[in-house]
Amino acid sequence: MGVNMIFSLDKAGGICIFVISIFSVVLIMEGRKISVVAMGAGNRMVTYGAYASLHPEEMVIVAVVEPNLLRRESFAREYGIPQERCFTGWQEFLAQDRMADAVFICTPDNMHYEPAMLALRRGYHIFLEKPIAQSWQECLDIAALARKMGKVVGVGHVLRYHPYFKKMKEVLEEGCLGKLISVNHVEAIGIERMTHAFVRGLWRREEETNPLILSKACHDLDLLVWLTGKLCRQVASFGSLKWFKADNAPQGSTLRCTDGCVVERQCPYSALDLYFRRKRWLRHFDLPQGADMEEVIMQELKTGPYGRCVYRCDNTVVDHQVVSMLMEEDITVNLSLDAFTRDSGRKTHFMCSEGEMSGDEKTLTVRYFHPGREACRYDFSSNAGECNYHGGADLNIVGDFIAALREGDGRHLRTGIESCLESHRVAFEIEKIRLTDR
Repeated sequence: MGVNMIFSLDKAGGICIFVISIFSVVLIMEGRKISVVAMGAGNRMVTYGAYASLHPEEMVIVAVVEPNLLRRESFAREYGIPQERCFTGWQEFLAQDRMADAVFICTPDNMHYEPAMLALRRGYHIFLEKPIAQSWQECLDIAALARKMGKVVGVGHVLRYHPYFKKMKEVLEEGCLGKLISVNHVEAIGIERMTHAFVRGLWRREEETNPLILSKACHDLDLLVWLTGKLCRQVASFGSLKWFKADNAPQGSTLRCTDGCVVERQCPYSALDLYFRRKRWLRHFDLPQGADMEEVIMQELKTGPYGRCVYRCDNTVVDHQVVSMLMEEDITVNLSLDAFTRDSGRKTHFMCSEGEMSGDEKTLTVRYFHPGREACRYDFSSNAGECNYHGGADLNIVGDFIAALREGDGRHLRTGIESCLESHRVAFEIEKIRLTDR
């Protein structure tokens, strides 16, 4: 009714159009609370769910889907979800009548496509954790069905909302640096994250999840496409699993770091040192209420995936990779994925016709070629790291998605699926080129 009324008034002209439009938006923004279902109650959903706690007038979580009992119960307690709205699997949940406006799909990579397709058919809007799916065709399928059903699909590319990268985009669009010529971008994964997630952890096997270029670097590819504003015309890529394999296991090492390994104390990849002594990267360790943390950690290291020797895991993803991209307007982009670094983080250097811009996620420096024009330096050190929701980006992306649903218009959603397809297309092409050596 609101749309028809605005249209008919538009033909007549006059100030009434403005009054009715503003009144409609105010009603939507002030009175519409978006109900969502949490599909997956791991680290990402816990982070996104915080938006509901901070903005209960905008978003309410009404159900949870999680096979892990501890996580499911903990999430349900946090958001007051009744037992009948707690589900162990997505098939069970999606067999029910629609019970909310949207589903946040934060399941493992190989459980994105089927739940997303069925949720769209059930009439849900979707917030879909990146990457979109495991093949280019699956990505296209989800986007096509969203268009057909008239539903909003937002993708979890949170870095587009980070103050640091937003400033990069702003500087490039201002045009003060002239024409963009080339970009060098380094994603330092860091040795701790690499061994935790991609050697021992959930993303170690590309056959089950995705290749590294997608599971880890889809953020980087998305940023490079978004920041340049260009499509990619050609790619080249080299990389392999060079180090974390049995051939490189030191003499005296064992299947697990807890099995009396004689080199454990000197090993830079020791699970005992990382998890037990330094208590790092424990986000995937489930801690039952009242349990002793050290006992839980030690039991995991003795029986679970995180206690295995890094040279004797079943990992298949590459541990180093370089990519060259030729974008529209002959812009060249180099991307390097570096696992063997002490620290983690991103470093980017934009080279333009009238200046350059470089940064390391903490500071951003803009320098001009014109004599007498002073450089600009921006400090983002207070926004660095994940402990503050990626500089607020984790909350801002949820807020943008919720606003799109409250306003009934997903066209201005910064990370709508249509705007995220190109980086995924590039990722799949990069991996094909790397594997075929062409």
